[in-house]
Amino acid sequence: MQRLAYDQMNNNESIHWWFVGRRSILKNVLDNYYQDSRKNVLEVGCGSGGNLHMLKAYGEISAMELDDESRAVANSRNICNVMKGKLPNDIPFDSAFDLVCMLDVLEHIDDDVAALQAIKKYLNINGELFITVPAYKFMWGRQDEASGHKRRYTKQLLTDVISEAGLSVKYVTYFNTFLFPAIATARILNKITGNKSGSDISLPSKPVNNILRCIFSSENWFLPGIKFPFGVSILLIAEQKEDI
Repeated sequence: MQRLAYDQMNNNESIHWWFVGRRSILKNVLDNYYQDSRKNVLEVGCGSGGNLHMLKAYGEISAMELDDESRAVANSRNICNVMKGKLPNDIPFDSAFDLVCMLDVLEHIDDDVAALQAIKKYLNINGELFITVPAYKFMWGRQDEASGHKRRYTKQLLTDVISEAGLSVKYVTYFNTFLFPAIATARILNKITGNKSGSDISLPSKPVNNILRCIFSSENWFLPGIKFPFGVSILLIAEQKEDI
């Protein structure tokens, strides 16, 4: 990931409509699955730690992050000790977890199957992987390049990768669906015109930011009760089953 992309994420993660809206949706889905249980939770690739406060509600929280500056910001939140680590071969933990969260992380990794196989070893039996990734190759844009993405996924591709890694899919849906037409149109127009200026995580004006956040967050009324057939992103919950 380019340094500018890291810095924009670190600066805007608490207020930008996409981060705030996504956190709201993730919390809603997690509440539906885990509200009555406490778990050992790991966030892989936690960035500046913007999700740690939310995730600590579900159990004893641990985290890892490769980027030194982002990890320092995450540790400054004093939520947990954020360790330096990298998938698939440098995971700095000895114990297994009940819930592992990879929130827009898998698309950064060269060998996604190897990364998931590594995570599988750190899941307790019936432990679950909670994952989000960007959707659709045709949506590839300047932010993917700045963020160091290797790929974007379809629901079928992500499901296949999860299965190849030896995990069982429990729930999967697209999300960021209501804003998909506008975002897809903007991405396509940028490709046609060759426009490479700006950034998807630059902070818009306060009124625009609030409107986009409200539209995005309104998907909470539907998730996880239904599964959206398309969207800017994909959310998947996978389960570690006991080998027979």
